[in-house]
Amino acid sequence: MTILGIDQITYGSADLANCRKFFLDWGLALAAEDATQLVFESVNGCRVVVAHSDRPGLPAGIEPDPTLREVVWGVADAASFAALRETLRDAPGFVDDGAARLGCTDPNGLAVRFQLSVKRPVAAVGVKANTWDRRERVNEPGTIYERATPIEVGHVVFFVADLKATQAFYERIGFVASDRYPGRGTFMRCAARGGHHDLFLLQTPDGKRGLNHVAFTVRDIHEVFGGGLHFARCGWETQLGPGRHPISSAYFWYFRNPAGALCEYYADEDELTEAWQPRDFEPGPTVFAEWAIEGGIDGHTRRQIGRKADGKFLTEKRD
Repeated sequence: MTILGIDQITYGSADLANCRKFFLDWGLALAAEDATQLVFESVNGCRVVVAHSDRPGLPAGIEPDPTLREVVWGVADAASFAALRETLRDAPGFVDDGAARLGCTDPNGLAVRFQLSVKRPVAAVGVKANTWDRRERVNEPGTIYERATPIEVGHVVFFVADLKATQAFYERIGFVASDRYPGRGTFMRCAARGGHHDLFLLQTPDGKRGLNHVAFTVRDIHEVFGGGLHFARCGWETQLGPGRHPISSAYFWYFRNPAGALCEYYADEDELTEAWQPRDFEPGPTVFAEWAIEGGIDGHTRRQIGRKADGKFLTEKRD
């Protein structure tokens, strides 16, 4: 079975108007809308659906709305689709429309679906880097992004009631562990070769189930910064960031999302292969973030929230 990544996510929310503004400011394209739902697309065609909580046919949530109701994973070919049908046939909540989509309910109560991937290949080029050993950018200034246009939904993170059972379910369909907080959390990728994680499962002491965040892949660290600054100018609230994760090496910026929990811009995660051996970590602030800015950066002053920028030239006397 070859699972390629996330093809679509569906939120449940009663506030479609606010969610509409949020995801347009976030950088997604509005593909369709009616009174019951909004449909957005990323650069490569990955879809984000925000359905009204009362929309008929919306899968049950693992927590009260607003939250994520469904994750649709894209598969590479018909053989992978057929193999998933056989693997999941006896799973709780199994559904199969006979052609386009099949799925079930994972051990955490989430609606999980699979389809032949509809994402498009894109030529999304990041900023070339000049490091000590590689001078890739010559006579060419680095790009400064005025806003972000996310390429795809890169990963999702959930609080789970039973980490062992939920992890075993995803391993059964081909996911592999990248790194772990033993007994507390597992980073998983949907294939042996790929980015550091497509899914992160976290078990809290009280066994709470719910959404932690949805992460959107952008081109490079500079788009993380440019996207975050634009989003801050639009008035949306930073939860944490920008910053950098030591475990995946990715740069991040988290914002509070009216469709549920948090949204993240991220870039420059580690690329792994079959040779990678999962590492074990103890939870702690320096493990979560090598560095991070509490409260975010003001999109106008370009300083940390609450800090004054006087705009004077460096050689001018300051008061």
